[in-house]
Amino acid sequence: MFGNIFRDKKVLITGHTGFKGSWLVAWLLKLGANIIGVSKDIPTNPSMFEVLELKDRIKDYREDIRSLDRIVKIIRDEKPDFIFHLAAQPIVSTSYSNPIETISSNIMGTANILEALRLSNHKSIAIMITSDKAYDNIEQVWGYREIDAIGGKDIYSGSKGGAELIIKSYYHSFFKSNISNIKLAVGRAGNVIGGGDWAKDRVVVDSMRAWSRGEAVEIRSPKATRPWQHVLEPLSGYLRLAQVLIQDSSLSGEAFNFGPKAEQNHTVVELLEDLSRYWNFRDSSLAFNITENIPFHEAGLLKLNCDKALFYLKWHSSLEYIDTIRFTSEWYYDFYKRDIDIYSKTIKQIEEYENIAKERGLIWTIE
Repeated sequence: MFGNIFRDKKVLITGHTGFKGSWLVAWLLKLGANIIGVSKDIPTNPSMFEVLELKDRIKDYREDIRSLDRIVKIIRDEKPDFIFHLAAQPIVSTSYSNPIETISSNIMGTANILEALRLSNHKSIAIMITSDKAYDNIEQVWGYREIDAIGGKDIYSGSKGGAELIIKSYYHSFFKSNISNIKLAVGRAGNVIGGGDWAKDRVVVDSMRAWSRGEAVEIRSPKATRPWQHVLEPLSGYLRLAQVLIQDSSLSGEAFNFGPKAEQNHTVVELLEDLSRYWNFRDSSLAFNITENIPFHEAGLLKLNCDKALFYLKWHSSLEYIDTIRFTSEWYYDFYKRDIDIYSKTIKQIEEYENIAKERGLIWTIE
């Protein structure tokens, strides 16, 4: 997989204790990488990082990315071959209650990673992960392209747009030279679901918690439409992007969208109806209640155009919507209702995902 480029290499992941970070750690361990993780804490309870007992499998730093001195020292000491920067304040609702933390984590945290790379003297490939929320969302019916305007009307979107501007300015100021030791690119994705997410104010997470107790979940914005994708989809894009950067340095400084096929756009209600079928509800309408309590603004429509990733990276999503639903519900159901090794379950889902991608001819599946 991925040309075997990660085997025996040092890979530093910021935000490795989070949902996406934990899946990335598990996948890279399977690929033979030596993982260095940097996170300030365990963000949720339960935590996928703890459930999978990943601390015992990697080098684990508990540091805040807003501490420039500590980040500089870690990168200087470890000299990672690859960096995947995922650490961020990821919750939209938290950006309303604590805007300064959101801004400092998402903008200054990103700046500190870039500054540490500027001060380093080793070669490294850096994949900087932002979000589809970085776009200035005017709820257009076609997908946003990488050349569209960034920065939104809310703090969270603004923080992601701000991070993008910092990445762009660091690239052009310091890393654009052909002799630069740092090659970097940006990955944008959103509406990611999958087993092991326990962050607050997310519809799938709230549903799984409620259903594990035999209760209905309260939902807001039932008609909101999202291009739902399993967490392994964008992660395969980030890994593929790192692979291509080694081969083609002309893509350094570029941003890429990673999202599902257009037909995977579904409303919140449709998503919950489909997920609930794996939880033995005799009637899917018993799985949720619709509330009028909408405490903060949420976009009704946001989707990405991924043609650039297809053209330059030969990447596209692998899973059909029904597979995304199955992967997600089965993981949670096994966690809550069955006494099984959840790490093995996670690795088996990664293997199944790899096999599906291989059957569909994805180039990253080649050794």
